Amino acid sequence: MDELIPSPGSPASRGFRMPAEWERHTATWLSWPHKEASWPGKLERIPPIWADMVEALVAGEDVDILVNASAPAAQVRAALARRRVPMDRVRLHEVPTDDAWMRDHGPTFLTRRGDMGGELALVDWGFNAWGGKYPPWDQDDQVPRAIARILGIAAAEGGMVLEGGSIDVDGRGTLLTTEACLLNPNRNPELGRREIEQRLCDYLGVRRVLWLGDGIVGDDTDGHVDDLARFVAPGVVVTVLEADPRDENYERLQDNYRRLQSMRDAEDNRLRVIGLPMPPPVTYDGARLPASYANFYIGNAVVLVPQFGGASDGRAVATLQSLFPGRRMVGINAVDLVWGLGAFHCVTQQQPAV
Repeated sequence: MDELIPSPGSPASRGFRMPAEWERHTATWLSWPHKEASWPGKLERIPPIWADMVEALVAGEDVDILVNASAPAAQVRAALARRRVPMDRVRLHEVPTDDAWMRDHGPTFLTRRGDMGGELALVDWGFNAWGGKYPPWDQDDQVPRAIARILGIAAAEGGMVLEGGSIDVDGRGTLLTTEACLLNPNRNPELGRREIEQRLCDYLGVRRVLWLGDGIVGDDTDGHVDDLARFVAPGVVVTVLEADPRDENYERLQDNYRRLQSMRDAEDNRLRVIGLPMPPPVTYDGARLPASYANFYIGNAVVLVPQFGGASDGRAVATLQSLFPGRRMVGINAVDLVWGLGAFHCVTQQQPAV
């Protein structure tokens, strides 16, 4: 596989890169939930989950939260006060949003090292609500620019539609994604595989793109990789595997596992591939929901791990604890959250330290 080379004048050519999630953060960004249609009949159960996340994350980093008229700052403060969250580690920002999926409508942060120290920037990708599925999305599409203004940093236009949950990086030049999502014509019909790879190289500093196939059943994002497989260290990937050959996820996850076993990272080393269990099926109104332990989030001090109420919860936590021995595993019930078709990685976005 040919190594990707940044185009002249691109962020990568100027030394910017997307750090891995386990690298040090300055903060985690969230958008406070407020959209009834995302959690029909359950919206009142969702803000306490955000409070659980904030309570865990402030042990190791600051948390920045977007609030608006539909999720007023006073309500957010009250929810956090009930958890006794130290507000000196929390900042609220008045920014309108359509929904709460910060991973996908938020920015991708970049860093570079220079003679004058570190520098932070971000990429503002286009956002069209997962292929135009859930209008309106115009306010969500403006979130990266709003965050750039809040932080006073440069924002580069990514030049294509891309959600943060569709990619995962090792911070050393390798990116993991899926054909089902990035090659879907509902995102960037004018771009082919090679053109997309070049954009990822130019804006994120990656030299090799690894392509998986299909996502899990019930995933309305057309196959985000953060429900499938994640880097946990350079050259090390965890991937979800279904144990029951009769399950509708079994073969597609086996296909992705076989692909990973044959792949090499940007340093041309074979990947070390570690299995994560799949939880028992979670359904809503007869439909399968995208419940997956791969949708964990790596904070400075903790790892937020979705829990779904089965025996596999403990096995997933134990596997991740062995991979992040210096971090505390925080299991949070995600059954209500996944009714909105996502979990903890979907609603967070890390701001790396510089």
